[in-house]
Amino acid sequence: MSQITSPSQAILLLEDGSVHYGKAFGKKGTTSGEICFNTGMTGYQEVFTDPSYYGQVLIMNSVHIGNYGVKESDVESGSVKIRGLIGRNLEEQFSRLQAKGSLDEYMRANHIVCIEEVDTRSLVAHVRVKGAMNCVISSEISDIDELRAVLAATPSMDGLELASVVSTEKEYELGDPASSVRIAVLDYGVKQHILQCMVERGAFVKVFPAKTSLSHVREFEPSGYFLSNGPGDPAPMGYAIPMVKEILKEKKPLFGICLGHQLLALANDIPTFKMHHGHRGLNHPVKNLVTGRCEITTQNHGFGVDPEAVRKAENIEITHVNLNDKSIEGIRLKDRPAFSVQYHPEATPGPHDSRYLFDDFIELIKNNK
Repeated sequence: MSQITSPSQAILLLEDGSVHYGKAFGKKGTTSGEICFNTGMTGYQEVFTDPSYYGQVLIMNSVHIGNYGVKESDVESGSVKIRGLIGRNLEEQFSRLQAKGSLDEYMRANHIVCIEEVDTRSLVAHVRVKGAMNCVISSEISDIDELRAVLAATPSMDGLELASVVSTEKEYELGDPASSVRIAVLDYGVKQHILQCMVERGAFVKVFPAKTSLSHVREFEPSGYFLSNGPGDPAPMGYAIPMVKEILKEKKPLFGICLGHQLLALANDIPTFKMHHGHRGLNHPVKNLVTGRCEITTQNHGFGVDPEAVRKAENIEITHVNLNDKSIEGIRLKDRPAFSVQYHPEATPGPHDSRYLFDDFIELIKNNK
């Protein structure tokens, strides 16, 4: 095995043969996954711990990442979920009174291989043109043929079911058990701030593992159902799509976010597709077609719902569209209290333009009673 001789050297190889050299950061080693990029200038710790990023190597397009350190309350799950990190300047030093450590220490503790001193603006432009593809980062192997072998063994995100991998292993509860608003959360990779947004509005929430049977979920006697965000391709989730169809028969309020949005579409025979390079960042403009108002949204998804199939569906109303590419960002059913959005209304670290959707969900549950 050909080894990198300098302890600070790292290499990035893309599936199309592009090679980038930089400096090692975080754990020394080798990692691979689908390359994607996030344009957010803040919230890197929330992004790194978002389960929807599982299996992906992330480019942070902002020039300085890590400059305000890390702290426990900023996490969205129990660990870092990205496979690897690419940055221009990944900072070891930080300035923040509340911070409990540096990004370098955090990535080492979570065993994440990173590379910095890469021209991320150029790399993001390349991905925008060429589209999503797999890549490999290594701070131990310099032989390109060996890195190609690692890439060859890395599965494509298209057709990959990952939601059950990141889902909770045990069910758990949050909020006031005495609340009349009882929400059953199907966890396909739920972010903690989504749960907080429901609890803050008085809901009693019970989170169930992805492959829990509907009969067991019904024992909780929910007054509403929530389909969470999560990683991977929704189409091969054969355990989830039939379950959503059965839930819809109850005609109880249902709300889906991101992957949950795609599952609601699939349960209504609307196909999904893999996007060219996805939507990830804190600045995506979305128009609410019901109110006519526009929102700046947080997004993280590499799959979408078929816009033509949605428009042809007689029982589905399009409620939100992306103003950049006109993709479908929100739907609701005409014959039952079910709706979903492709973006993230909990939006940590922000913006919070779309948190009204949680108010709408709670109100829908109360009115349905």
